[in-house]
Amino acid sequence: MKPKIIKTEEEYTAALARVESLMGARPGTAKEEELELWALLVERYEEKHFPIDIPDPVEAIKFRMEQEGLRQKDLEKFFPGKSRVSEILNRKRPLSIGMIRALHRGLGIPAGVLLQEMPV
Repeated sequence: MKPKIIKTEEEYTAALARVESLMGARPGTAKEEELELWALLVERYEEKHFPIDIPDPVEAIKFRMEQEGLRQKDLEKFFPGKSRVSEILNRKRPLSIGMIRALHRGLGIPAGVLLQEMPV
């Protein structure tokens, strides 16, 4: 199969099989270049057909807490007042611009994720 834009589920399945067959390619070889090309084609198809929604701000904060092994108490330095952490995580109060900046700088959560409206 020659590399080409993937348009169907059958082509996608074949492309995945080709990627798998090239996974052991040695660096700097033609097979590695072919693997990179197939990976890009598969990624393009997946982005179009299997989009991933960005998480809401609270879920992003909780996910980062889990990743870093943080507790609510550890987040107090990002919020003005101890009770704010609980209010934010329980969706009783929206994030302020100051909180968004602090969380972005301190935890590396993308500002675009934090700026979204929080579902109630």
